Amino acid sequence: MDVFPGERQGHCQSILQTVGNTPLIRLNRVSERLGSEVFAKVEGFNPGHSAKDRVALYMIEKAEREGRLKPGATIIEATSGNTGFSLAMVSRLKGYECILTLTSKASGAKLRLLRSMGAKVVVCPSEVTPEDPRSYYSQAARLTKEIPGAFYVNQNFDPANADAHYYSTGPEIWRQTGGQITHYICCVGTGGTISGTSRFLKEQNPELTVVGVDAYGSVLQKYWETGLFDEQEIFPYKIEGLGKTIIPGNVNFELIDKMIKVNDRDSAFRCREVALEEGIFVGYSSGAALQALYKLKNELKPHHRVVVLLPDHGSRYLSKVYSDEWMEEQGFSRSVRHSTYSTQLYRRYRVGYRRLYHKVNHYLRKYTS
Repeated sequence: MDVFPGERQGHCQSILQTVGNTPLIRLNRVSERLGSEVFAKVEGFNPGHSAKDRVALYMIEKAEREGRLKPGATIIEATSGNTGFSLAMVSRLKGYECILTLTSKASGAKLRLLRSMGAKVVVCPSEVTPEDPRSYYSQAARLTKEIPGAFYVNQNFDPANADAHYYSTGPEIWRQTGGQITHYICCVGTGGTISGTSRFLKEQNPELTVVGVDAYGSVLQKYWETGLFDEQEIFPYKIEGLGKTIIPGNVNFELIDKMIKVNDRDSAFRCREVALEEGIFVGYSSGAALQALYKLKNELKPHHRVVVLLPDHGSRYLSKVYSDEWMEEQGFSRSVRHSTYSTQLYRRYRVGYRRLYHKVNHYLRKYTS
């Protein structure tokens, strides 16, 4: 079953007919550097500039077919921004109202994009727990109960999220690689993209290696390793659309063969790097996926064919990773190499704490003896 049309004849009836069938592009300099064939599935070519167009269109039309979504209804979702824009676009064309709850991590540009499609936006604090009534999950659930006829998309737990990629992204990658893919690298957030695509690809080739990408500050890698939800893993991070402080039902952890964590700084610079080297303008989570690729470099061989899914377009991050001022405000120094950043940061903190420790001990010995 191919959800979205393949070769298009004549004109499109609406912008929704351009969803899917995004290009697979060889990353030439990256391939040369890593000694393997590396390809990017560039989801920024979707009309809403992200992979979430697939999810929004598929989930809404499935709910319509099943009678769960009635004419004139209000569509509600908790989102990091990309799903929200896709839902707003589809809702506008199909005549639904759309209310989106976002965390305060979302950039002003993203908020303006959502409102440009007629969506109502509720900004919620990012530092609260999911159970907190102020969280963007709780706010979405509250609005669904309060508004008659509201439809909660619930991309974290509705299996239709993963199905959208099982029926589209997976078959596209298999066809575009001629079935020769050996590694699939994908960010893990709601779980739909990695789980749906991997399920299809592993049905074709069980030996395929699936690499999930998580963020420092997220609970997903620890859960994949141990099966335990560890709140101690949670702390604020900057990357949008990647990682979670909950365990989404759409993440099929059994399909993931390896999980790699990446940090804010390295992911930001990978965005800039692929723009300059390959001419592909990508978003923050795409930089995270590329950083995970580089962490795999010692495992890759010349015969490997690696596909990295780049989830969204860089235009949504002009005020963030593509802003020199923002990068400087975050302390993302150009003088620190990607591979040594985490080590140097750790050493800096360790030295600082040791100095403080010795000062305190000196004070105690001097004034308490």
